[in-house]
Amino acid sequence: MFTRALFALTVFLTSVSQTPAQEAVSNFYKGRQLTVIIPSSVGGGYDLYGRLVARHIGKHLPGNPNVVASNMAGAAGVVAAQYVYAAGAKDGSVLGLVYPNAILEPLTGDRGNVRYDSRRFAYIGSANAEVFVCYVSTKSGVTAFADVFAREVVLGASGAGAPSSEYTAMYNNLLGAKIKVVAGYPGINEIGLAIEKREIDGTCGSSWATLTTGRPNWLRDDVVRVIAQENLAAHPDIAKLGAPLTLSFAKTSEQKQVMEFVYSLSDFGRPFLMAPETPKDRVDAMRKAFSAMLVDREFLDDAAKMKMEIVNPMDGATLQSTVEKLMATPADVVERVKKATGAGAGK
Repeated sequence: MFTRALFALTVFLTSVSQTPAQEAVSNFYKGRQLTVIIPSSVGGGYDLYGRLVARHIGKHLPGNPNVVASNMAGAAGVVAAQYVYAAGAKDGSVLGLVYPNAILEPLTGDRGNVRYDSRRFAYIGSANAEVFVCYVSTKSGVTAFADVFAREVVLGASGAGAPSSEYTAMYNNLLGAKIKVVAGYPGINEIGLAIEKREIDGTCGSSWATLTTGRPNWLRDDVVRVIAQENLAAHPDIAKLGAPLTLSFAKTSEQKQVMEFVYSLSDFGRPFLMAPETPKDRVDAMRKAFSAMLVDREFLDDAAKMKMEIVNPMDGATLQSTVEKLMATPADVVERVKKATGAGAGK
């Protein structure tokens, strides 16, 4: 009886001690606007996920703030990351969504204009582990990933640092592919239009979720053919299409090590973060709200309706430790990655 009474007292005191903190967070967010920064142009996979979260996270936060989405494309996510880190509000009213590559840019990049330390961000979580693919127009004459080693294949890409740019560079520099990269497209929508106009054959480093949700008719109507999976492990639905893992084309252990490092970023999925100076109680509240949102039936139904996968989500604490481990990667491995992907070159 004494033990039960002590436990009840502990729970009571804990709840009492938490009430002022919860009230403080609620008072802050009540009547306030929370802005979700999206690192891409409108209509792509990141935009869809960012707006999905913006529609649902507010009701899980104390005070139920009004939530708006704001697109801030540029430099493969570095512009958005830099805004959250340096220019945006530090009070908890800005939630950023960034590309995984932008998180590692201070490590693998060589830009003088990167002014953030990725280890200092307050990571909130990721809704899914990303899956990337290479796909080409069925009119391109390309039938398999092996074709990129036999002849020139023209693939579209976004800016330097995006998966569509760095993955294709890796296949050329590391594996000896003959891909001609046409870079500089603002986002996947523009790349898609270029494929339709026959300006390019296809693209790599593109989100599987974006393909299946943004242009579901492409696979159904045989407009494009998926020729490779760019991940550490095979996705069952993509495997049914006969698309091999690009890792299977690595000929040496060093090549495989570089590719595994690059693909490890896909575990981040689409990471959400806040400024380093954000008060801890508001970071904790945002993490709890994000986790609660991921199991909310309305959120999951909304995602399913848009055919957006919520697979292998990652909580904020795990994401934080994962970033810290990757940022501690040995310098020799980082140099091989930079050489293979062209990271830092011309940035």
